[in-house]
Amino acid sequence: MKRLKFSFILLIGFGLTTAATAQTKLSLQETLQFALKRNQQLQQVRLEEDLGRLKTKEIRAQALPQISGSGNLTDNILKQKMALPGDLAGKPGELVVLTAGTTWNASLAGDLSQQIYNQSVWTGLKAAKAGEQYYALQTAQSEENVIYNISSLYFNVLVTNQKIAVLESNIEKFKKLTETTQTQFDNGLAKKIDLDRIKVSLTNYTSQRNTLVNQVQVQTNMLKFAIGMPASEQITFPELSLKDIQQQTAGNIDWGNFDTNNRTEFKLIEKQEELQQFQRKAYLAEYYPTVSLNGRYSYNGMSDKFDLFNGKGGSAFWYGMANISLNVKIPIFDGFARKSRVQQSEVKLKQLEFEKDRTKNDLTTSFENAKLQLANNLNTIKAQKENMELAEEVYASTKNNYELGLANLTDLLNAETSLAEAQNSYNEALLQFKLAELELIKSNGNLKTLLN
Repeated sequence: MKRLKFSFILLIGFGLTTAATAQTKLSLQETLQFALKRNQQLQQVRLEEDLGRLKTKEIRAQALPQISGSGNLTDNILKQKMALPGDLAGKPGELVVLTAGTTWNASLAGDLSQQIYNQSVWTGLKAAKAGEQYYALQTAQSEENVIYNISSLYFNVLVTNQKIAVLESNIEKFKKLTETTQTQFDNGLAKKIDLDRIKVSLTNYTSQRNTLVNQVQVQTNMLKFAIGMPASEQITFPELSLKDIQQQTAGNIDWGNFDTNNRTEFKLIEKQEELQQFQRKAYLAEYYPTVSLNGRYSYNGMSDKFDLFNGKGGSAFWYGMANISLNVKIPIFDGFARKSRVQQSEVKLKQLEFEKDRTKNDLTTSFENAKLQLANNLNTIKAQKENMELAEEVYASTKNNYELGLANLTDLLNAETSLAEAQNSYNEALLQFKLAELELIKSNGNLKTLLN
């Protein structure tokens, strides 16, 4: 695959001329790197990856000690009354009413909770780490999509520019032919209808060129949008190197080593399956007991005067309280809700297994189709090249005969039209070859090698 990769990269260097004072020329590799930094959709996907890492931290926190503090200050405006037998207060036979509590109460407390055994938490930690990897794979897939789409757009621009170059060459030919025929007409050696026919052909070629110029501008704007470049930036492209493509198509193609495990799409399905396995384990963990350690310390003060914080000079009474507890929670019966959740996760795992098989078949089919398309393009390029060379010979011979008076203008115009069609067909075949080559690189999971 190295030769395929090298030839692919060699052919797609181009220059970008910005509106800045210092013009910058960028290769495709540099443009792709620019896109990976500036593409807005990709930036959004990377934020999802950041969210995945933050979610892992959130879940990890459940396994760490949970500490909280609290405090309160209470003014008992109306205190509770307690009715007691008078015997307790030295007044037999009477009912004595006492006021309970103090007017002011204050408390400062700290609480500690630590999970000792909670299978759901430990499973959640593993799932969160796998979730991070899933988000990273999503980012990788988005990057590959950006690389693939930008490369496709770029090749379309290159070939359209090549078509413009062919038309400009034809326009120059017809301009010279117009001048020659105009001179002949002025000297009575050519007919006006011949001159008019040449002018019509020149106008047609000029119109076609203008259409393609507009088309390539639209394609360029699409490319700038895809890489995250402002629309006001001016971009120029070099001529397409046909020689390198011709050398490449003359040799044998290295199809590479296809393996579905190299495809990000397949890795995503496998990671989804792993996450669903963790979800199943989390549901099963609900059958296990949980053990936690809890502790609390509080420092409390009470007084009938608002002198709680006057220290030893006040009338407040302060005392400390502390407790520590080991809590065990054992699930016994929940109406089979846990069992239903486990069964649902098992069904989803079966669905993912089918999805994995389907994805594997789809990727394999895409690879085989890419090979077939590339092989077909090779044959098409060879046929179109021979056709173009033949059209060039016919045009050269007809032009020579026309200049010698051995061929009429109709023959020359037909030969020119055939040559232009053959050239455009050849350029289109080259474009299809490069797109098929790009598809093959994608099928082998090697799109990111274009960045090197």
